[in-house]
Amino acid sequence: MIWKEMEDYVRIFDTTLRDGEQCPGAAMSEDEKVEIAQHLARMKVDIIEAGFPVSSPVQFKAVERIAREIEGPIICGLARALRPDLEAARDALKPAKLKRIHTFIASSPIHMKHKLGKSPAEVLEMARIAVKMARDFVTDVEFSPEDATRSEWSFLRELVEAVIEEGATTINIPDTVGYTTPQEYMDLFRFLKKEVKGADKVIFSAHCHNDLGLAVANSLATVLAGGRQIECTINGIGERAGNTAMEEVVMALKTRKDAFGVETRIDSTLITRGSHLVKTTTGMVVQPNKAIVGANAFAHESGIHQDGVIKNRQTYEIMTPESVGLKSNRMVLGRHSGRAGFKDRIIRMGFDPKPEEIDNAYNRFLEIADKKKEVFDEDIAALFQGEISRSQVDEIYRLVSFEQNTGTNKTPDSKITLSVKGETKQGEAHGDGPVDSIFKAINQVTGLSPLLSRLVISPVTEGTDAMAEASVTLEDGERRVVGKGDSTDIIEACAKAYINALNRL
Repeated sequence: MIWKEMEDYVRIFDTTLRDGEQCPGAAMSEDEKVEIAQHLARMKVDIIEAGFPVSSPVQFKAVERIAREIEGPIICGLARALRPDLEAARDALKPAKLKRIHTFIASSPIHMKHKLGKSPAEVLEMARIAVKMARDFVTDVEFSPEDATRSEWSFLRELVEAVIEEGATTINIPDTVGYTTPQEYMDLFRFLKKEVKGADKVIFSAHCHNDLGLAVANSLATVLAGGRQIECTINGIGERAGNTAMEEVVMALKTRKDAFGVETRIDSTLITRGSHLVKTTTGMVVQPNKAIVGANAFAHESGIHQDGVIKNRQTYEIMTPESVGLKSNRMVLGRHSGRAGFKDRIIRMGFDPKPEEIDNAYNRFLEIADKKKEVFDEDIAALFQGEISRSQVDEIYRLVSFEQNTGTNKTPDSKITLSVKGETKQGEAHGDGPVDSIFKAINQVTGLSPLLSRLVISPVTEGTDAMAEASVTLEDGERRVVGKGDSTDIIEACAKAYINALNRL
């Protein structure tokens, strides 16, 4: 077996950069994919599914770059059971020290008939040929019978046996449409592990979607049935209702090892940082009551709960904030805090700051502390992540100041001052609303007018003085970029995000 296949732990196969990115509005640039892949490697993810190389030149290049720059995890490329797909995956993965081709073909009656127009015999032969070809390219091959949970068990057994004979090393049984239940999924895994010839030579994997809200429960059920790989995404992002959430699986196995008997190798203290990175990169908001990484995941408002936690944290906390990378729920630094204390808190939150990032973020922190009664960890994470994002882009345009005139029955008017390559320039424009007018004023100064395809504004914490995060997606021909900005002023956050996106263009 390869890469310690037979050791008894649950492998984490992260598909944030492939299946997660397929979520509407979650497309990422090449640099953003690499940044997330670097964090996944620090988290000690076992396999990173970097993308679908044949789907576009952009996808191919991103997979190739991740294969070249990321060390530690196995780098995986997705391929249909077709020669062009397999060859594209082979070529994109060439620079990787550890590489895997993940090939798939539909196996359910409804998919075979209506999507493929193939008979079971034809699908079986295509799967055989694909796995054999993939095995000629790499030693690590994963096979997935798409829509497995709506497939006939007898055909699944025949199909899985065939691909194992051809050299598949991991067998993934995807619940492609989020249809199954924990008991059904567990029974299917037990059936395949018992009845399939060669089952003891491969790792069985779960890949679940969350259409019925059961993705995490279904994935964990397979662990009890002998599954030793779970495919998931950070924050559970993905097609339709999303994928299995990595943070929930990791902490469930860690917290309830007494029930499952095995854990993962993930460094859980980097979970919060990873969640925030994916949130700010994609612009996809994490709901406050989201398990593990939601803003309220470690918050206690009830007097009874507060009393219990003060006396013993375990009365209402089954895991600690520290175990997922949080120091505490509340950021207690204020306007009189020194730079050393601010830097210490940033490091304790899991960031690895550069001196110039600390300086810029600290100055921003002082501005926020003057405006807010309380500054929370979430505020600090947002402004520091924003500072990192801005430092990675050449700052051609920089916001100096802006003014707005708006009100009931009045067309909003915005005046803006930008620094353009060091030269101060001003613009003024009317718009349908305050945000529209500020964007038009920016366009007037820059001479640019890309298509705005997405704008997301979300509060970082609670209250009227909360920090706001804005994410702007701009399109210019074939190019698509995401800009980010933050401020206690919503309009300023939007302006900063728009300018950040223009700098990326």
